Amino acid sequence: MMTVTYENVHNKFKLNGFHLDKDDLCRVAYSFIKEGEDFEKPVGDFLLDWFDNKEFIQMQTSGTTGTPKIISVSKQAMVNSALATGDFFGLEPGNKALHCLPVKYVAGKMMLVRAMILGLDLEFVAPSSHPLRNNEYDYDFVAMVPLQAQNSISELKRVKKMIVGGAKINNSLEKQLIKLKTEAFETYGMTETITHIAAKKVGEKAFTVLPDVTISYDDRNCLVIHAPRISDEVIVTNDIVELINENQFIFLGRMDNVINSGGIKLIPEQIEEKLAGKIDVRFFIASKEDKELGEKVILVVEGEKQAIDDAIFADLDKYEKPKEIVFVPKFKETPTGKILRNETLL
Repeated sequence: MMTVTYENVHNKFKLNGFHLDKDDLCRVAYSFIKEGEDFEKPVGDFLLDWFDNKEFIQMQTSGTTGTPKIISVSKQAMVNSALATGDFFGLEPGNKALHCLPVKYVAGKMMLVRAMILGLDLEFVAPSSHPLRNNEYDYDFVAMVPLQAQNSISELKRVKKMIVGGAKINNSLEKQLIKLKTEAFETYGMTETITHIAAKKVGEKAFTVLPDVTISYDDRNCLVIHAPRISDEVIVTNDIVELINENQFIFLGRMDNVINSGGIKLIPEQIEEKLAGKIDVRFFIASKEDKELGEKVILVVEGEKQAIDDAIFADLDKYEKPKEIVFVPKFKETPTGKILRNETLL
């Protein structure tokens, strides 16, 4: 069987209705860079990098877990990731897909790679918070961030299958997506894993890994990813998980966010889960230094100061209950909508 490499462009691949091969794509890249719109220039840069004679490509991490940095990623690993996504989601050559993510980040780059490698008919639009608003096409496959999905609820009847990543799907969006005919999946991944290595149907608890990926956890109960076709090294994360088997896990929270209050270790994401749907604006659980407890739990709420009914904390354990409520006018976030907890509290 022929190995698919980054030099292959599937003969069914289309960009905005046109069949394009490698040479065509290089010509398109030059015109995007010279006279394209702002969102097209990074696409031109990426295509020229993709078809140069180097085996690696430079990529910027999103900065969710630290300062954004540039990492070097193998093009063949990106191809393998695209093939695994195609298998997992049952994508076929000729399927119509929408590209509405910024190509500056890994998810936007990978959507292009999937299209070229799997032979998708790719409709390419400027990244916006309403990606389906100005077109009438039906799509087999779409990737969005939660804000885009939220703003597209009424138009998602034109989408068969969608993946949502970049930030967690909140409780309210999850309820809306479950009601739709669209098959919606939440994805799990990071730049280091070249976008997602696992996905779960919206409404399900456990993530299932993509083909050729297995998982374990370390002595901190943090996820360890074995994906030899994507990374030569085992990837040790800071994500606390409950392992169901070597192919499925439940995400519990991030090690960096764990609060030690009076010797009790608390995972903010677990407390947030219990409060989901009870506060009508965005919020998160964090901590402040405390003389007695070491760290005390606080509730951080976005927007104007408002009265918060104590009854919403009824399901929380004694130690989980916030000792203080802090109001912040606007949360700081990554370009994909993930809340930057530490920066918000500075």
